[in-house]
Amino acid sequence: MGKDINEVSQLGILQLAYIGDAVIELYARHELLSHGNFPSGKLNKMSKGYVTCEAQSDAVERAMEHLTEEEIAVFKRGRNAKTHFSPSHGELIQYRRATGFEALFGYLHMSGNDDRAKEIFHLAYEGVFEKMHEKIK
Repeated sequence: MGKDINEVSQLGILQLAYIGDAVIELYARHELLSHGNFPSGKLNKMSKGYVTCEAQSDAVERAMEHLTEEEIAVFKRGRNAKTHFSPSHGELIQYRRATGFEALFGYLHMSGNDDRAKEIFHLAYEGVFEKMHEKIK
């Protein structure tokens, strides 16, 4: 699906965040299913460790030291994007950081760099499955 880099850079940062949200959700579902056959209700509860703005804000902290300058720039563009949304959960800074994280995943996906997106996902969410599985036993 990779587009020409010029086409990708012309997409709005919030458009990249929109697709990045779906990419993270898909990776989270793959991650959860890779650990076994759980009832769907349990999967939905465990997925909150990956897809909430709080979880994504924490994840970007774990991944930040592994990002390239270009990836950090995309993250910052997403984080600093002007939105007219007030989060119902979490704090505004968490929501902004999550938007930046989603924008990064959207950018990587649309650029055809899914291997790099998966690498960042695994770095960012290391240990989350175990934490969520233990939490909802």
